[in-house]
Amino acid sequence: MNLAMTRDERESFLADLHVGVVAVDDPDPDRAPLVAPVWISYEPGGNVRFVTARSSVKADLIGRIGRLTILVQTESPPYKYVTVQGSATVVGRAGEAERRALAHRYLGEEIGSAYMDVTADADDVVVEVVPEIWRTTDFSKMLA
Repeated sequence: MNLAMTRDERESFLADLHVGVVAVDDPDPDRAPLVAPVWISYEPGGNVRFVTARSSVKADLIGRIGRLTILVQTESPPYKYVTVQGSATVVGRAGEAERRALAHRYLGEEIGSAYMDVTADADDVVVEVVPEIWRTTDFSKMLA
């Protein structure tokens, strides 16, 4: 039985509201890869985007390594997940509109606006990931 998602299924799933988990290699041989949650934005057929602090370890590693993996998944059965591996670039400072859109998407309008007020001085950057390798599983296909 094939549990893989089709292209349309995987892109639709990635575009849905899921917290992403980013993994970036650390070139220090004494450290494991960095793994951290992120709020993502994705339009089918496009690149994955997220915002992070310019001074974060995540931004530093992405700038040096230029590749990462993002995982999104469901939290309840039947489980589904999508991983995307690809080249990653810090494309510039995150504008208020992009930060606000992510905050409202993940926190709702009221709490998202409060988050924006509290983080108004944030020095955030946008990371863009070009999807190159997709891995998917949809356990609901076992029930069909």
